[in-house]
Amino acid sequence: MPARFSPACCSLLLVATAWAGAADPADGLEARFRQLDANHDGQLTRAEAGQAPWFDRLDPRGSGVITLADIRAVARGLARERANPAAAPAPAATAPAAAPAAVDSPRQGPVVVKPAERGVGRLVPDLAFTDFAGRPGRLSDHRSAPALVIALTSTTCPVTMKYTSSLARLEQAFAAQGVAFLFVNPTATDTPADIRTALEAHALAGRYVHDRDGRLASALEAKSTAEVFVLDAARTLVYRGALDDQYGLGFALDAPRVSYVRDALAAVLAGQHPSVTATDAPGCALDFSAAAPAAPAPLVTYHNRISRLLQNNCLECHRDGGVAPFSLATYEDVRAHAGMMRRQVARGAMPPWFAAPPAPGEPSHWKNDRSLAPADRADLVAWLAGEKPVGNPADAPLPRVFPAGWLIGPPDAVLEFPRAVAIKADGVMPYQTIRVATNFTADTWIRGYEIRPTARAVVHHVIVRVHPPGEPGRRGRNPGADERDGFFAAYVPGNTHAIFPAGFAKQIPAGSTLSFQMHYTPNGHATTDRTHLGLLFAPAPPQHVIQVAGLANPRLLIPAGAAHHPETTALTLPATVTLLSLLPHMHVRGKAARYEAVLPDGTRRLLLDVPAYDFNWQLAYQFAEPPTLPRGTRLVYTAWYDNSAGNPANPDPTKTVRWGPQTFDEMMLGYVEYFTPEQNRF
Repeated sequence: MPARFSPACCSLLLVATAWAGAADPADGLEARFRQLDANHDGQLTRAEAGQAPWFDRLDPRGSGVITLADIRAVARGLARERANPAAAPAPAATAPAAAPAAVDSPRQGPVVVKPAERGVGRLVPDLAFTDFAGRPGRLSDHRSAPALVIALTSTTCPVTMKYTSSLARLEQAFAAQGVAFLFVNPTATDTPADIRTALEAHALAGRYVHDRDGRLASALEAKSTAEVFVLDAARTLVYRGALDDQYGLGFALDAPRVSYVRDALAAVLAGQHPSVTATDAPGCALDFSAAAPAAPAPLVTYHNRISRLLQNNCLECHRDGGVAPFSLATYEDVRAHAGMMRRQVARGAMPPWFAAPPAPGEPSHWKNDRSLAPADRADLVAWLAGEKPVGNPADAPLPRVFPAGWLIGPPDAVLEFPRAVAIKADGVMPYQTIRVATNFTADTWIRGYEIRPTARAVVHHVIVRVHPPGEPGRRGRNPGADERDGFFAAYVPGNTHAIFPAGFAKQIPAGSTLSFQMHYTPNGHATTDRTHLGLLFAPAPPQHVIQVAGLANPRLLIPAGAAHHPETTALTLPATVTLLSLLPHMHVRGKAARYEAVLPDGTRRLLLDVPAYDFNWQLAYQFAEPPTLPRGTRLVYTAWYDNSAGNPANPDPTKTVRWGPQTFDEMMLGYVEYFTPEQNRF
């Protein structure tokens, strides 16, 4: 077979196959390689290869680049097969057994869901009821209580029957703090005798409502007989979902691993927001399709609706002392900025969240999903566009209080810059790298951190890395080497701190030095910054060590004028890993990003799709249900760039763009936060 090929044939795999039978192995191959190697660096990227489907076969290491040595290795293998066909792997004598069809598991436990889709943060109407003793009541009867727990129950649902004693213990545990309990039984056929027996057996003290017509449970939009609602003193729904994870459909544990309602009550009593605010509650499903129609929705006002939306979605940044340019803490603030608010909310720019929405009927895949629920967005935009009624102050939520000091609480250690960094008034500043000695004499486990710049108005983002003693210096390292090493801590607008779940921690080895990569953006006023890092120590070595790796392609090349240029990089997992979060990073030409997993059996799984990337928000997307990927899985990260004149942020559409640290350069970088049972790093 001759080794020559037509110019139209771009497949290097075909070239390698031809070379395997050629009399002159070098005939045509090196010339074709150099033709595709646009930047003449002796390596082909996926972009230089035109995103060709043969690229993965010639990139067995998953490095994102191929060399002549890779191609020659494939060709030698093909040549050996030609010379000795008997040595080639024989086909299987029988086809492997087909995998069983995927079915839903008969076991169902609580799953964290997006709070806004379950009404968390809304005012619960002052619902009326008649209790089991025949006494009328309203939810407002408990206005003096710091919290009201509304627990659905039943004497005939197996899951709920198991949970009744747990509810009784919870009621007793919080009685001294004045927490009120209301038990609602929406099962019409449960008998009065069985209800009396349950009340006597478990000594439930709260009022019990046999909601035969389902009016109360329907007004709460309850989903199952095992669901629990937690309201604060202003009747704002702060949690709804499972009591804990001890019982579910098809399983029972000896004790709960997570106590959702107990944790939510502890947070409310401490004036804080619960860390988990909504879950599914596996129990006996409820159907209120035949129930009486709900009362018409009340007029949307600032006090009964809008103020709560702002508390839950805006005030973290838009408050006095926040990172946003103006406050939205009062009605006057909101009215003054209504035009800009309406525009940004309607176009989806605020709150900042750029992951593609889940498929219809699926819950959000992200624990920190900031996007507004459709009903919330519609109400907010309509109110901003209308007369903006203020409403009844009695309907106002409790004020949300933000700590004046550290958001993580008092740190166990605080590290700070050895000197202040001068920030000029205007123009562009190169990235600053500040090194800080930890002076830790022993390996230290960290369960939380907070980064606090002293000049937040000019800090775009901060990346903190750990450098153990004896680590090779930076001089001579390839571009992107630091980024592949991941990071220890990060600061971006609206995401300045982290407290890891119980059993998780990061490590700072003894004697380590920290480097702070600082991206300063001058804002018209010269100033100085001396960033601090607060650390919380873990009391013991963790069950899981959190690691971070970076998928980087420092050889990216974005042609001048390209409006939708893709770049791809990948790595093969050396061990089974569980992913915790994903953080794509590009600069102002960044347009879109996607993470995928190619499993060892060839199945391709979408992990994260960001169809409209925004450099101004370096968001980490935290999995609600962290996926575990087997050893041998290829993580593939693809980024798209707009280097055209149609990109208003593009510094120079006539320039071919390569890797670089400045905003006018580009990066192709996808961070992955994970842990492994073997505690291996990528």
